[in-house]
Amino acid sequence: MTGIDLIIFDCDGVLVDSEIIASEVEAALLTEAGYPISIEEMSERFSGMTWRDTLLAVEKEASIPLSASLIDKVDAILDMRLARDVKIIEGVRPALMQLTLPHCVCSNSTSERLAMMLGKVGIKDHFGKHIYSARDLGPDRVKPKPDIFLHGAAQFGIDPERVLVIEDSVHGVHGARAAGMRVVGFTGGSHTFAAHADNLTEAGAETVISRMAALTGVIAALGEWSESMTA
Repeated sequence: MTGIDLIIFDCDGVLVDSEIIASEVEAALLTEAGYPISIEEMSERFSGMTWRDTLLAVEKEASIPLSASLIDKVDAILDMRLARDVKIIEGVRPALMQLTLPHCVCSNSTSERLAMMLGKVGIKDHFGKHIYSARDLGPDRVKPKPDIFLHGAAQFGIDPERVLVIEDSVHGVHGARAAGMRVVGFTGGSHTFAAHADNLTEAGAETVISRMAALTGVIAALGEWSESMTA
C-alpha cells in the first residue's frame, strides 16, 4: 500500500446534489418512451453513467428502439433544472477548506455543465483549472473507463497508486480501480438507496462515508494505515 498525494473528486452526487435531479428527469423520459422506471431504480442502476450509455443499455435490455432526439431532449431539460435547483452537498465547503493535499474534479459531465454547477454552488474558483471532463477526452473514454482519472493524476505528475478518489457510483469506483487508484465511496447525496454503501464496497471502495465531514479523518486514517503497511 502507498500513501496519498492527490484527492480526486467526482462531481455529481459528491460535490453537488445533482444525481437526484438527473434521475428524476431521466426516469420521466424513459417512462414516457415506454420503459417504466422509478427514480429510485434509475439512481441504483444508472447513476454515474452518461445518458447515451444509459439509453444503449435500456435498448439492449428491453429491445425498445429509443429516439436519438432523447439525448438532446434530456440535456435541455436537465440543464434547465440544474441551473435552477442544484445545491452543494452538505459539508463540502468546510471539507475542501480543510484539505492540505492537492485535489481536482474528474467527471463524466461536460465541461460546460461542470462550470455551471460548480459556479452556481460557489466552489468553481476553488478548483481553478483542475476541473476535468471525460467528454473532453472523447465520447468513448467516459467512466467506467479509467481514462479521466489517469488524466487527472497526470496533470499533477502523481502516480495513480498515490491517488484517492471520492466516488458515489459503482461505475465511478470501477473506473478508479481500473486506473490503479484507491477509492472512498460516498453516499451523502439525495439519490442514495438502501444497498448503496454495499454496492460501492463490492465494487472496490476501501470504505464508505455518508457525510462529507468525515472525509479529512478518513484520508488521514487511510494515509497512516498505508505508511504503516510499508514501514
